[in-house]
Amino acid sequence: MPITIEESWKKQLAQEFAQPYFPVLTDFIKKEYAEQTCYPKGGDIFAAFDHSPFDTTKMVIIGQDPYHGPNQANGLCFSVKDGIPHPPSLVNIFKEIETDLGKPYPKSGNLDRWAEQGVLLLNAVLTVRAHEAGSHQNKGWETFTDAVIRKLSVEKEGLIFLLWGGFAKRKSALIESSKHHVLTSGHPSPLSANRGHWFGNRHFSQANEILRKIGKKPIDW
Repeated sequence: MPITIEESWKKQLAQEFAQPYFPVLTDFIKKEYAEQTCYPKGGDIFAAFDHSPFDTTKMVIIGQDPYHGPNQANGLCFSVKDGIPHPPSLVNIFKEIETDLGKPYPKSGNLDRWAEQGVLLLNAVLTVRAHEAGSHQNKGWETFTDAVIRKLSVEKEGLIFLLWGGFAKRKSALIESSKHHVLTSGHPSPLSANRGHWFGNRHFSQANEILRKIGKKPIDW
């Protein structure tokens, strides 16, 4: 199966696409998309990479797997398509930005505007069956996205990783913290946020302050 992905990522991940697990994963995904309703649409599976090329990525946000409701997932973690109601985690993300930076709550939950500024919005698992959360876990995607995180850690310097919740925090083992910036907090989901583990983390202003200090353009959240 030919992989359609942004060119700088295609070059960086060429060895990963050649690993024995990857054809097994792609065969599984092709079968799932042929026989089941799956999200995101096929052309959006690698959207996170297409919007944020390897060479321009300066920040990484790690999610778990795509939204599994109709017309929600667009290939970017926490993001939904234009015109789609905002899921609870995204609502809390926007509320924190509102408090942290004084920015008004946005109409659109489409985060491609972040990705195009160098924020890689990476789900650990890139696909899901409709209405079945976690249905494509442990099929190979985690091996692939862990390799992506390692590649970023090894090949680049001064990246900012935003790790929200226990699942994302475990990815810190893949990151060389001596050469990157790792910010952690609770997950923006209501369960975590309402227990005081999300609101007030000020990750958005902190991340921009780090970017300024290292001479990079802050993100317009």
